[in-house]
Amino acid sequence: MAGYDPEKDKKLKEWKNEETGLLISIHQYGEGEPKVQLGPRILKKKDGSDRAPSKAGRLSIEDIMWVYDIIDEVKDELSDLVGPE
Repeated sequence: MAGYDPEKDKKLKEWKNEETGLLISIHQYGEGEPKVQLGPRILKKKDGSDRAPSKAGRLSIEDIMWVYDIIDEVKDELSDLVGPE
């Protein structure tokens, strides 16, 4: 069995919370089923540039409210990608 191949890992869609840096994305590995990923979190440096990505960790109320606001869009996009079962 072969190991992980980054060439097969595709990011299909991404949303970013500009306030908290939290990312939500839809990924697909090879011909597998598309799946939602929470995180990483990309925070800003004092100079305004992006820091290195870090784990999403625990979610604040701001994160939860943002996820709540976009969850229907994420669900619709994922449903379109997965197709009927």
